[in-house]
Amino acid sequence: MKRKEMERRDFLRTLAAGVPILALNWDAFPRGDSAKSASNEWDALIIGAGLGGLSCAAAFARQGFRPLVLEQHAVPGGYATTFQRPGGFVFDASLHSTTVGERNGVYNLIAGFPEITEVEFVPHPSLYRAIFPEHDLRVPQRDPAGYAAELKRLFPEEAAAIDNLLAAMKGLAEDVEKYSAVEGKANMMNFPQEFPNLFQAFSRTWGQFMDLYVANPKLRAVVTVLWEYFGLPPSKLAALYYALPAWGYLTAGGYYPKGKSQAISNALVRFIESKGGKVLLRTRVEKILTADHAVTAVRTADGREYKGRVVVANANVPDVFRKMLDEGEFLKEYLARLDTFSPSFSSFQVFLGLNRDLVGGLGIRDSEIFYATGYDPEADYRASQAADVGKGSVGITLYDNIYAGYSPKGKNTLTLIALQGYDHWLPYEADYFKGEKAAYRQEKERLADIIIDRIEKALLPGLRKAIAVKEIATPLTNVRYTRNWRGAIYGWDQTLDNALPRRLGQRTPIKNLFLAGAWTTPGGGYGAVIPSGLQCFAEIMKDWSQK
Repeated sequence: MKRKEMERRDFLRTLAAGVPILALNWDAFPRGDSAKSASNEWDALIIGAGLGGLSCAAAFARQGFRPLVLEQHAVPGGYATTFQRPGGFVFDASLHSTTVGERNGVYNLIAGFPEITEVEFVPHPSLYRAIFPEHDLRVPQRDPAGYAAELKRLFPEEAAAIDNLLAAMKGLAEDVEKYSAVEGKANMMNFPQEFPNLFQAFSRTWGQFMDLYVANPKLRAVVTVLWEYFGLPPSKLAALYYALPAWGYLTAGGYYPKGKSQAISNALVRFIESKGGKVLLRTRVEKILTADHAVTAVRTADGREYKGRVVVANANVPDVFRKMLDEGEFLKEYLARLDTFSPSFSSFQVFLGLNRDLVGGLGIRDSEIFYATGYDPEADYRASQAADVGKGSVGITLYDNIYAGYSPKGKNTLTLIALQGYDHWLPYEADYFKGEKAAYRQEKERLADIIIDRIEKALLPGLRKAIAVKEIATPLTNVRYTRNWRGAIYGWDQTLDNALPRRLGQRTPIKNLFLAGAWTTPGGGYGAVIPSGLQCFAEIMKDWSQK
C-alpha cells in the first residue's frame, strides 16, 4: 500500500476519536440535586486543583452534582498560582498571556463559565515583541492583517509566502470550526475534499507544514517564535499544535487577569463551593482504590478514604498509573503505550522585583518579549535540553506594562524564563529532596546570573543594580510544588505521535477513572487545560446519560 494511502486511512480511522468539540450543550447533560446529597456523599472526586481539575469540578457543580477536589498544595491552581515576597512583590508562577472570552465588550469570561464574571482580563499593549539579531517586530493585537504587513515590512521579497502560510493557518482553523459544527459526524469518504487544511496538517510537523509555503530560514524562525509556548521545535511539534493556537492568538489577542493567575483559580474554587462542591487543600492522594478493575475510592496520605461515582485525575499520568494504582498487570498494554511518550520540557525562571521603575525609565512599553540570539529554533531546543542558558531564547514578561498598579508604586515586576530539560538537574535531585541544597543553590544562581547578564546587555541596562528581590525556580522547583514528572510544564510532548486526534484521551482502562489536564487531550497550556476539564466532564456525562 502506498504511504500516502496509508496516511489517509490512518487519518480517517483515528479521526473517529474526534477533534475536541468544546462548545458544550449543557441542557443535554443529566442534572444532579446537590441540595439532597449528604455532606459526605460526592458525585466526583478530582485529584488535583490545577485548572483542568478545577474546570471539571466546576462543570459538575454547575450541573447540580457535588464534586470534591483533593489538592496536595497549600493553594489551588497548579501552575496558575502566585507567591509573595518582601517589598510588596507578588509573582505569578507561570502566566504571561492567554486568550479569553468577551461579552458586551468586557473581557471577563473563563471558557465554559459565563457565570464567572469577577475576573477582569486586560490586553497586552501588543500581542508580543520578537527580537532577533537582524529583525525586531511587534505583533499587533487581534490583527492578523497587521501581522502580515509587519512580516512583509521585514521580508518584502516573501510577501506571497507570508500570505500563503497565513491563509493555510486560517483555513485550518476554519476546517476545525466546521468539523466541530457537525459534531464530528462528517462524511469520512469526502473528508480530504471537505476539510483540506485539516487533512493536510494531520500528518505533518510544524516544520513540514511550513515547508509547503516558506523556504526563507529567517522568516521561518520569526513566524515560529511562539514555539516556546508549546515546548518543541518545528521538527518535532505537531502542526496542529502550532498552527491552531498561533492563529487563535493572532485573532483573539493576548490578555492577562487583574489579580494575576491566582484570580482565575480562586474564582473557580468560589464557583465550585457556592454550588455545594468542596476543595480540600494540603490533602495529597496516595492511592486510587479499585475492585474488579473499577474505581471504588481514593486514599489520602493521612489515611482517609473518600468515595465517589467517578474519579478524575488532574495529576501527572505516570504517577497515576505507576504509583497510585495497583493494576500493573491489567494495565500492561496501556503502560506500554505511555512508555512511547516523552514528558515535555520544564522551565527555568528568574523572578525579579526591582527597586525602581527601570522599565518606564528606559521607555519600554512592551510586555511580552521573545529574545532570540539566532534564527535556528532547533539549536535553541538543543541548548534548552542541555540547560545552556548562555544560548537559546529567553522570554521576558514586563508585567507593569500590562496594567498600572501591578507592582508597588515606583517599582517593577518581571520574569525571565527559559525552557529547560530535566537531566541537568538529576545530579542535584536526591540532595534537593533531602533538604541538602548548597550545590543546587550555587548552580541555579550561576544560571540565573547568565540570563540576567544577557537581558541587561540586550534590553534592560542597569537591571542588576535595580534588583531588590530575586527568586529562581528550576525544574526541581516544579516537581516540588506540582509533583509533575520531571517538572514537565506541558504534560506529554506534543509530537505527531501524541497529537490530536491520537493524543491520550480522558478515558482510561480503569472503569470510572478519567483524566483531565495537560497530560491528556487537548494538550498543555492555559487555553488547553480548562477545555480539557470540560471535555472530561462531557465524556462522563455520556456514560451517565445512558443510566
